[in-house]
Amino acid sequence: MSLLSDDGGRTGFVEQHGLWSDVERAAAERLIKQLEKQGVETVRLSFADQHGLLRGKSIEAADLAAAMRNGCTMTSSLLAKDTSHRSVFPVFSAGGGFGIDELSGAGDIIMVPDPTSFRRLPWSPGTGWLLCDIYLSSGKAVPFSTRAILRKALADLAAAGYDYLAGLEVEFSLFTLDDAKTAAEDAGQPGTPPDVNFVNHGFQYLTEQRFDEAESILSTIRRNLIDLGLPLRTMEVEFGPSQFEITLHPMAGLDAADTMVLLRSAVKQVCRREGYHASFMCRPGLPNMFSNGWHLHQSLWTRADKTNALMTGEREAVLSDTGRWFVGGLLEHAAAASVFTTPTINGYKRFQPYALAPDRLTWGRDNKGAMIRAVAEPDDPATRIENRVGEPAANPYLYLASQIFAGLDGMRQQRDPGEPTDTPYEDDATHLPQSLMQAITALRGSDMYRAAMGDRFIDYLLTIKEAEVSRFLSSVTDWEHREYFALY
Repeated sequence: MSLLSDDGGRTGFVEQHGLWSDVERAAAERLIKQLEKQGVETVRLSFADQHGLLRGKSIEAADLAAAMRNGCTMTSSLLAKDTSHRSVFPVFSAGGGFGIDELSGAGDIIMVPDPTSFRRLPWSPGTGWLLCDIYLSSGKAVPFSTRAILRKALADLAAAGYDYLAGLEVEFSLFTLDDAKTAAEDAGQPGTPPDVNFVNHGFQYLTEQRFDEAESILSTIRRNLIDLGLPLRTMEVEFGPSQFEITLHPMAGLDAADTMVLLRSAVKQVCRREGYHASFMCRPGLPNMFSNGWHLHQSLWTRADKTNALMTGEREAVLSDTGRWFVGGLLEHAAAASVFTTPTINGYKRFQPYALAPDRLTWGRDNKGAMIRAVAEPDDPATRIENRVGEPAANPYLYLASQIFAGLDGMRQQRDPGEPTDTPYEDDATHLPQSLMQAITALRGSDMYRAAMGDRFIDYLLTIKEAEVSRFLSSVTDWEHREYFALY
């Protein structure tokens, strides 16, 4: 009997709709045979939501075969939520607020496990994990699946003759967890943030002493990431207090995004179990904090001869024509892409001059003040471009997809990025959006992203982000109270 049919020979949801290739079928068969030998008792089925956060269910290992045959139901109301977990669409109405009949009344979507993604969670004995794709009951992909958006971007790039390679360089903040704030009065949407303290002081960039002060928890994180199978490259002390960085070896586009989703969850879960709090928030609201960034290294490889398409072979040029046009596309669409690269209100606090972050639309040769840093030599197969604009809270699928779609447009239109800058903070180039509100306006008017991702998806995402902005604008902040309460 095939895994994809039940005891009565009835074909399951996955096979009915042709959702797996032979690779996935073979991986699923192997996985079911290995579960008992590996001592797996439960399996977490998770999908990355619109924010790049993992949501899902934990099932008994004995039920995994059925879940891989028919998928696992999940409420569609999860697709309606902003970062406070509030629903911003009328989910109980016709069409679920999305205009999709199958989602009426918060109807279920179907999580279908990707059997090639299986991992054992080393910090949770007996627990396996599978990343899922999400489908409507008709077998069609949910139009708001960000993993599907990245798949489309990669397919468009492949059709143009290229593959996409990405290297992740991710900063985060690490604290001792003094009070998790789990009292009833701390519950809310969102809840009270935890009380924390630094694990070390900062502004001693890459000093061994500061690393050693945090070595115990960093080693615990490292061991778990290695046991999880992530391609860890380095763990480093960053510039600010309690600020660290993880870098990973380059990966193919979808693998890189999947890895980033798992990396964030792994670090947070491991730290919480050890009495620490890890945050990928861009700029935590604590004294002397320094902003966290996510620097995305990217290169294109020609499918025909497997060579780096960004290399020039010429000493005078920084990048090939293909590379220059790709950069031209990134600069042209950077304002609209900010909703994908910097999706939180907090992320725009990072765009300050002389702060190891970009503040305007520039590119430069090995210049860390520019938005796009070209790391290039004429015949170096490691030639790449580094986008330094992203925040570590970004949805990885949308961050990578936004780069590919913009770069493809640049290549098709042969967009000239101009000469690389040596003075990124004095250049007269256009500034990056100064707020999420400005970025939303830019994305709303982007014909390119609407054509690439579809009006339905763009309008869906804008509705969620506008709801977050609206809540922010209606809240009285400490700044307002300090500025006006005594004065007026």
